[in-house]
Amino acid sequence: MIEFQAVTKRYPDGTVAVDNLDLTVEDGGITVFVGPSGCGKTTSLRMINRMIDPTAGRILLDGKDVRESQPARLRRGIGYVIQHAGLFPHRTVLDNVATVPVLTGAGRRAARSRATELLDLVGLPAGLAKRYPAQLSGGQQQRVGVARALAADPPVLLMDEPFSAVDPIVRDDLQQQLLRLQSELDKTIVFVTHDIDEAIKLGDRVAVFRVGGVLAQYDSPAALLAKPADEFVSSFIGRDRGYRALGFLAAKGIDLAPVARVPVGTPVSEARAKLTDGWAVVVDESGRPLGWVSEDVLSAMDSSDAVGSDDLISGGTLYRVDAEGGGTAGTLRNALDAALSSPARLGIAVDAAGAVVGGISADTVLGALAAARDSGEVPI
Repeated sequence: MIEFQAVTKRYPDGTVAVDNLDLTVEDGGITVFVGPSGCGKTTSLRMINRMIDPTAGRILLDGKDVRESQPARLRRGIGYVIQHAGLFPHRTVLDNVATVPVLTGAGRRAARSRATELLDLVGLPAGLAKRYPAQLSGGQQQRVGVARALAADPPVLLMDEPFSAVDPIVRDDLQQQLLRLQSELDKTIVFVTHDIDEAIKLGDRVAVFRVGGVLAQYDSPAALLAKPADEFVSSFIGRDRGYRALGFLAAKGIDLAPVARVPVGTPVSEARAKLTDGWAVVVDESGRPLGWVSEDVLSAMDSSDAVGSDDLISGGTLYRVDAEGGGTAGTLRNALDAALSSPARLGIAVDAAGAVVGGISADTVLGALAAARDSGEVPI
């Protein structure tokens, strides 16, 4: 457990970065510090491992004031991940990760064995172990940074905007990997971001800071969206907070609509006979969705042609929704987004293997939302 007790950080020029912060970070969860630039979220994070010392107040780690520990010793027991990974450019990926076990007394062979395990844990192929950081993509470097932070098996992991320097697709993948790791490792994670969507997606608890280092609200993501503490929090979350709240409602149990399926390689004449309302989803040999094909597209083709990958229209199939409601994809938000982004106005529901099992319309999602509100399942 991490406790901030009336913590203030004031710099010599009079600037107050953190103002009288009282906050408790519970064990085994992800607590996200979020807010605009200059609100003290990173300063608060860095005071935990004594990269910055508070001017007043106390920070307790498992009941002990962090200032009673030598900074170097304290930091060896706390994992730390920063925005650009902070890897040693002259060391290989494997040796970057092995650095921490060596510092804590492990032999070189044991440290490298531990590093190999961690690279696999964060989803990096073994073939990357002998490469240098400059030979990796930004997302791969961040995975190495996470592996290194976990190398000493610390109970606490601090993450300072670790995913903000990568593109949206890589960022989403890294977020998913972090949630997977947390489900397996059960660390106490403090995560800093300026992105409210990232905070809501990752956090078990979210602390919203306002400029001047004042804590505006500390709550669960669902409560934060449902009942912002004041106008600042409401404005920071954004006007679409009701839409974001859909991310906390599972899509499990939604009635699926039939959807026409056409195997890739099907002759055009056969494909046209299978269309429903002018559309069909094209699937591979395992029944996984590849894209859409329409009456207009097929009409422009020769009847002896076969439906190929060049004939497909992208859309809602990129937002796959688990038909059983499991995993991070199976929410009403994902279902609605899939339906709205689909050219056929149907989101595609897939099973655990990724095969198409049906479609989801926007009207069906809205009906499920209304039912959830009537039952009191969600206060929006």
